[in-house]
Amino acid sequence: MQDDLGAVPDRALGHDGELDMRERFPDPYHWNETNLAAMIQSRISPALARFIEAQPFFFIATANRDGHCDCSFRGREYSLAGRPLPALKVLDAQKLIFPDFSGNGLYNSLGNIRVNPHIGMLFMDFEHQRRARLNGIATIALPDPQAAALWPTAQACIEVRVEQAYGNCPARIPRMQIHQDSDMAFS
Repeated sequence: MQDDLGAVPDRALGHDGELDMRERFPDPYHWNETNLAAMIQSRISPALARFIEAQPFFFIATANRDGHCDCSFRGREYSLAGRPLPALKVLDAQKLIFPDFSGNGLYNSLGNIRVNPHIGMLFMDFEHQRRARLNGIATIALPDPQAAALWPTAQACIEVRVEQAYGNCPARIPRMQIHQDSDMAFS
């Protein structure tokens, strides 16, 4: 079954490869439709919205129509007054939006989204050793007046319709602190 963008949604318990790996490498988690559905939501909860909107950066994964992958860092910009702008905005329980700023001109992420709308997003809070994931269907648009006011230098905006949203295990997240004088310097 395809949606209006031609994208096929993920199956509730995962695809054949995930199911095979769970069988091949058993662990204490015994996933079924009930407990997996309790963890992986098709919406952004208010708590998750607060968490992901608070992050100064996140990572996205996209792939072209042949499945060749790309992973990209997305960090926030600053206003002319030096105030940090949000890295993304949750629009409602089903949608979020984030800006695309000019970069190296390769357009790896936008090009992939153009031919394959599936996107994976990873949010990391290194200070509190927390992370969350969101998978969905992305579309590219020019900034509307509200987005342009929020991100004045954005060349485009990516709107993501949520398919899966969930907190992820904190194992092996190194504890790091963001320096107050720079969002991207870690100690």
